[in-house]
Amino acid sequence: MSGLAYCARAHVQRTFEHLTNVLPPQLKEKPQVLVIAGGTTPFRNDTDRELPFRQESNFYYLSGCSVPGSLLLALYQPEQTNASATLSVNLLIPEINAADLMWSVPPPTIEEAKQIFDVTNIQYSSELQSAIDLLLQSHPEAIFHTLPRNSPLFPVLPEEYLTTIVASETHTITDAYLLSSLHTVRLIKDEIEIAMLRRANDISSRAHETVMRVLGKAVQGKILQEKGAGIDRPLLPGEWLIEKEAEAEAIFIASCRREGAVHQAYLPIVAASKRAATLHYCCNDREFTWGPVKPHDHLNQGAFAQAPAPERKLEPQVLLIDAGCEWDCYSADITRTMPVGNGGMFSENSKQIYSLVLEMQQKSMETLKPGVHWDTIQLLCHEILVDGFLKLGLFKGSKDEILRSGISSAFFPHGVGHSLGMDVHDVPSASKPAVNSTIPQDNVGHPNFYTYLRLRLPLAEGMVVTVEPGIYFHEHLLKTAEESEYVNHDVLNKYREVGGVRIEDDVLITSDGHENLTKVRSDVEWLELVCSGEI
Repeated sequence: MSGLAYCARAHVQRTFEHLTNVLPPQLKEKPQVLVIAGGTTPFRNDTDRELPFRQESNFYYLSGCSVPGSLLLALYQPEQTNASATLSVNLLIPEINAADLMWSVPPPTIEEAKQIFDVTNIQYSSELQSAIDLLLQSHPEAIFHTLPRNSPLFPVLPEEYLTTIVASETHTITDAYLLSSLHTVRLIKDEIEIAMLRRANDISSRAHETVMRVLGKAVQGKILQEKGAGIDRPLLPGEWLIEKEAEAEAIFIASCRREGAVHQAYLPIVAASKRAATLHYCCNDREFTWGPVKPHDHLNQGAFAQAPAPERKLEPQVLLIDAGCEWDCYSADITRTMPVGNGGMFSENSKQIYSLVLEMQQKSMETLKPGVHWDTIQLLCHEILVDGFLKLGLFKGSKDEILRSGISSAFFPHGVGHSLGMDVHDVPSASKPAVNSTIPQDNVGHPNFYTYLRLRLPLAEGMVVTVEPGIYFHEHLLKTAEESEYVNHDVLNKYREVGGVRIEDDVLITSDGHENLTKVRSDVEWLELVCSGEI
């Protein structure tokens, strides 16, 4: 990666500084303490079988620690007239026990942890109560901050640690300020976070290209066929064909895992044919569409498997893969829509829709810089879609009237992107605040354009956002267009088989524009050359 160490103390400092700014005046100068729990190893139902562990994002942001069962206790004394601000960060980790040594990888020792984590002090988790008691004595008016308590969204901080604080007449404990402060500071990424996001993007970009190149090798007949090739053994990775959504998913995840990525950032979306119209389709369990099965028969019913070899021909279709890995709890979120069948080339209709989505994305990218409100990017995409549909004959009438009608949201129903960071839909309370005075009021198009927009702020340097326009022909959504005077239904019927197209890149907002962190290409010429096996 970059060789940079994770600066947990700087994150704690930023969080406390923002937190004190939003506190009521009478609390601002008092000592501030945060106490939070990290996640614990999950188990499957009522068994002792471990499930994959991934640290809670806010805890990792403040500690850089992925050890299950850890705790964090931090003290901040705001700047005073005669003294500068002071910060102390205590990380508490579980002790090693005999079962850990036998069954799993044990947590680090205290000495090992001191070399790993950027904190002031390391203690064992069992010492949290005594550490809290010491703070209560040394800072009699301290304000203790926690993440929302009694919430299923965050690790539980055992109440026994908080009883002495609650019982104190001079101390205050509150969960009203910490989460919103964390979300606000996490919205802007520092150099180390950007390096992690870049690494996640590099690995995920290569995984997307790997799937495309396996598809291309099959078109060229360069992959051994299981049937009729006399293979009496398990197929090796270089012999795997992609004929099902699950097979594409498996190759994507394997590519990420080979490069050291432990987790996917979210459940991969791998949707072929008309299933690409379902935005968060994550079943990934269907065959591609084959002849003699028709494109509209998305269930396939296994009929292709019994078809004679000469009839086993892929119908022209798209394969939409929306997937990205994590690197040290930082996410990539990339979508590529690629041609399948037709010799690895888009059909004419799918190419027209793909090219229009690519234009939506490219013109959005050209606009990105600090100060531009995200709502204007959303509106721009709808304007480009309407222009494109008018040229294709899908829409008829006046562009202004079509925009005012909101009918384009039947084809582009979601937001053009969202904040990205430790979580895919990152810091929701900060990226789409409940009270928001920044939203433009003039020339905004139809309200439906913004219903599912997850970011509604002016862009700022250090933000990382996805740019992911799409066009979909989803039967449920198209019902809203059935009575529209602006839709040419005869032309629309020709495009229904496309399903859906989405193109998504991850973008860093810089001081004078943007940097695209996503490396895998998306232009039509390159896609068709790769998916047809020509390069």
